[in-house]
Amino acid sequence: MPETHVTALAADEPVGEMSWVPTTYRRPVKRFIEAGAFAWAENLDDELARARPDWAVSLELCSLVTGQLSRRRRSGGFKQAVVTWENMPRQPLYALPPYRQAVESARSADLVLCMVDAALDHLDLNGFDLERARVVKPGVDTELFSPAAELTDRPRVVFTSPLAPNKGIDTVLDAMAHVRRHLPEAQLVVAGRGPLLPLVEEAARRMPDSVVLAGSLDASGVADLLRSARVFTTAPRPTWKWTEQLGLAYLEAQACGLPVVTTACGTNDEAVRPPNLVVEDDAAALADGLLHFLEDDNAARETGRANRERMVAEHDIVTQTRRLGEAFAEFE
Repeated sequence: MPETHVTALAADEPVGEMSWVPTTYRRPVKRFIEAGAFAWAENLDDELARARPDWAVSLELCSLVTGQLSRRRRSGGFKQAVVTWENMPRQPLYALPPYRQAVESARSADLVLCMVDAALDHLDLNGFDLERARVVKPGVDTELFSPAAELTDRPRVVFTSPLAPNKGIDTVLDAMAHVRRHLPEAQLVVAGRGPLLPLVEEAARRMPDSVVLAGSLDASGVADLLRSARVFTTAPRPTWKWTEQLGLAYLEAQACGLPVVTTACGTNDEAVRPPNLVVEDDAAALADGLLHFLEDDNAARETGRANRERMVAEHDIVTQTRRLGEAFAEFE
């Protein structure tokens, strides 16, 4: 769809070739962020009247913005699409009236785009019309996220995720303590921000050679960091309303030719396949997996090579963008 123009309504300026309309949200409470913020887009009506779009797209079935678009779709003359990552069979937020109403309104959407296979299963279980659903998995820039000429022999482990409890940086720090008992020169580099930042800062102060805080990096900085590493890790754990869906950080790491060691959570096995290692939520198990790739050159190289090939074949951003366009074109 080469002539497509995208206008994004968002609080922060998005990355990419699109127009940005700064948007404020009416948010009575600041809870329930993972599955859909309890917030309405305040200037949505004005922008719909101005732009007269062919399609209007929102994120998540239970997002209140999805409900806003559903109410305006018939009078607005546009088609509606909803993007969903939802992988929990029974999302508890759906029991709450505002979210339940949004989900019910999403049933009339012209297209539901599933970012993971489990989202299609979720639609099926919750009685959606699968004839109007398509799975298009996310893409990664495989030119930017590309391997180093040679996998480093330096025992460097990288974590590039939010520093929040559900992403497991605390478990990763504990696992690295186990790793250093066998491999004292092993180093963890952490890129990200979040509520557990003080935990990482304290570890970096105590062990400056073993734990390095890289802060927030742009995409190019993340790619450079990944190329300097031997293994990628994270240790997600579920919350009452969220489990790991896919994990874009996994895709970026694999595109850079890194093996991945992570904990089993939700449907992250859609992104992290053997011979990568998905282990139980335990620091010692995570450490054993990290040591496997830190100490076995052949395993690290072969796994990294397989990861790179799969990312190019299944998650290249150009290919996935074309598939996304094909999904919309089906329902024009």
